[in-house]
Amino acid sequence: MKKMNKWLQRGKAAAKVFSAAAVMFLMNSRTAYASSVSQSRLALGTERLIKDATSWLMVLAPVVAGLLIIYFCIRRSAADEMDQKKWNNRIVVAIVSCIGAVIGSATLNVIIGYFR
Repeated sequence: MKKMNKWLQRGKAAAKVFSAAAVMFLMNSRTAYASSVSQSRLALGTERLIKDATSWLMVLAPVVAGLLIIYFCIRRSAADEMDQKKWNNRIVVAIVSCIGAVIGSATLNVIIGYFR
């Protein structure tokens, strides 16, 4: 019972602190207008960086995945039955990761395209 009262007191104290912080946050809010953020060098550079990175990812992901799959197949051919299952799993993971990287990159390209 003492532990429960102790937790209850701590909970009440935390609620008081949280509510006081929320009131102070709401009272001190100010409106900021950013009219030229979309035309700033930082925004344009970031947009170009993301576009270039996703374009390179769409090219590099299948190439790296293909090289890894070739390596995994070579290792699987030299492995015993128990290890072949592990190498098969690694091949599947490489394929799924490649698909995920290409889909993610294409999605980012589409999202960035809407901001133009």
